[in-house]
Amino acid sequence: MALQQSLDEIFDQALVYHGYTDYMRDYELIVCATADPRTGVESAFLRGLFQCCVEARCTSSVSAETWRASLDDRLIDHETGKDLEGFLWGVKWHSLYPGAKLLPESEAARRWQRAIGIDVHDVTIETKAHHFRLIFSDLQVAGVPAGYTPVRAHC
Repeated sequence: MALQQSLDEIFDQALVYHGYTDYMRDYELIVCATADPRTGVESAFLRGLFQCCVEARCTSSVSAETWRASLDDRLIDHETGKDLEGFLWGVKWHSLYPGAKLLPESEAARRWQRAIGIDVHDVTIETKAHHFRLIFSDLQVAGVPAGYTPVRAHC
């Protein structure tokens, strides 16, 4: 139940970044959480940290027809692509809707749990343009500090 509550905290918000952390063990989703402006609640960035993520799959949910119409590089920038036909990648966020679904009967999660000896969960996540499937041990949701950069190179 606590896991589903943590998932609910970050869903139906704006996904602005996803990927493995710079130490490559955990997978993170960075969301901009917003409320109706009439509430006076300020927007905030939240980080969903999927710990010990043994599998992360991201596939496009954009149709092949839409992809064909969206190959123009001008569509990756809002200003140059806003008046063009095709999927405007340049909005730089996707709605996390309809959200996340835990897969409690997952054979993949059971296999990983037996292999590494810790509780493992399997979740699917849908956005406007992507489908994710993450297999992980725990989820932490917390605010993102000012100036947070998801990837920090150490070359």
